Amino acid sequence: QVRLVESGGGLVQAGGSLRLSCAASGLTLSRYHMGWFRQAPGKEREFVAAISSSSRSTDYRDSVEDRFTISRDNAKNTVNLQMNSLKPEDTAVYYCAADISARRLTSQLKGLYDYWGQGTQVTVSS
Repeated sequence: QVRLVESGGGLVQAGGSLRLSCAASGLTLSRYHMGWFRQAPGKEREFVAAISSSSRSTDYRDSVEDRFTISRDNAKNTVNLQMNSLKPEDTAVYYCAADISARRLTSQLKGLYDYWGQGTQVTVSS
């Protein structure tokens, strides 16, 4: 059974940092493209970042590109999201997701991801 579990969320002041982690069981994350998405209250779930299975390619939404970094720790079977210079508009539940298809490129489309975690709350106060 595949399970993804996010951790590292919390309450932080604007300008602060958080590091989210996504741990997997039943799935070797290094074999697959991985993504982070977020969903704020009353809004659609949106793409945040993705990393290719090889880790050679990363992709970010424009609003986080210079502040967030997605990475892998294959030894721990985790995918991480380092978030710096956080803003109140980054407040959301953050989800990691795995794309287990043989797709060549990572995707920003949530419908193309197969497994999801339960999410971790990130709240940025002004």
